[in-house]
Amino acid sequence: MTARAPTPGDPAPWFTQRSTTPSGHYAFDMTGGRYSVLYFFPSSALPATTARLDAISRDPVFDGTQRLFFGITADPADGDTRALPSGPGTRFILDADRAVARQYGVAPGEGRWFLVDPMVRVCAVQPDTDAGMAHILALVRHLPDPAARQSLRPTPALVLPNVLEPGLCEMLIRYFHTQPNTRSPVFTQAAQGSSFAVTDTSFKRRHDCTLRDPELVAQLQVRIIHRVVPEIEKYFQFRATRMERMIVACYDAAEHGCFGPHRDNTLSATAHRRFAVSINLNDDFDGGDLAFPEIGPHGFRPPAGGAIVFSCSVLHAVAPVTRGRRYACLPFLYDGASQTQTDTNRGRHSNTVRNQQQ
Repeated sequence: MTARAPTPGDPAPWFTQRSTTPSGHYAFDMTGGRYSVLYFFPSSALPATTARLDAISRDPVFDGTQRLFFGITADPADGDTRALPSGPGTRFILDADRAVARQYGVAPGEGRWFLVDPMVRVCAVQPDTDAGMAHILALVRHLPDPAARQSLRPTPALVLPNVLEPGLCEMLIRYFHTQPNTRSPVFTQAAQGSSFAVTDTSFKRRHDCTLRDPELVAQLQVRIIHRVVPEIEKYFQFRATRMERMIVACYDAAEHGCFGPHRDNTLSATAHRRFAVSINLNDDFDGGDLAFPEIGPHGFRPPAGGAIVFSCSVLHAVAPVTRGRRYACLPFLYDGASQTQTDTNRGRHSNTVRNQQQ
């Protein structure tokens, strides 16, 4: 069944589909912070479509940094990506099953243009005609750069100083250096819904040490319970009663430690997560700021012992550390209503905030 076509002002439907990217698939919600043009077409073999794609391939406006182009084809023959044009800001979605087309209300045999803003919301829709293409491209060229557009937009996050005392921060950093730590993987999801870890140092460069000392875990938890949970309830009307992922993480300038744009609850195994808590344990480093690309380019850096708290649904990224090492604790919070979802997705029983286990 084909859904209602989104119109300007509507959220652009998210999708994950086969693509011409190196990974072989693309998650569209990761485009936040940039303008995206989506062009749905039945086949690249159609003469009119061939001409439009050729024009797109020669247009420098799609630089991959500020503006992206997505050609979304329903033709299985377009799976031979050698026949499709390429460029730094060009990606093709191989929508042979028309799953994406149905989400966008595009009927079989039809084409359509969509312009999506940096908050992943539709801002223009045009038919698959030369005039429609010209209108979309004119808008793309004249819209302000995302950074300028977002400079005054408030960020839906809390910055809380004094969550951890200096002595506890030092203990946690020492723990990292005296216990085993591993390179932090990127988690992805298989077609059947199971998640698995992969190493992708082009996207994430971080090392994690799981906290296994019950006393340290208890000290960290009690401070989050008394100093973070009440603030979340006050500002977001959400009472967190569950906690997971008690780790000390390290972003090291020696490898330009970073984490590309991502969300924390898009897999079935992580869908229960509600709020992320990023607690800096030190401040003697450069870079490593936390930013929210959909909202703006501004980076956030709590002081040592301070936290930044934000919804797990918000796109966020960690800039490369350029000097020193950034140490942080990075737990997730959720509530009892999420417990059933957690049990189903992960096949285990999770503990309350005070009994968190790794």
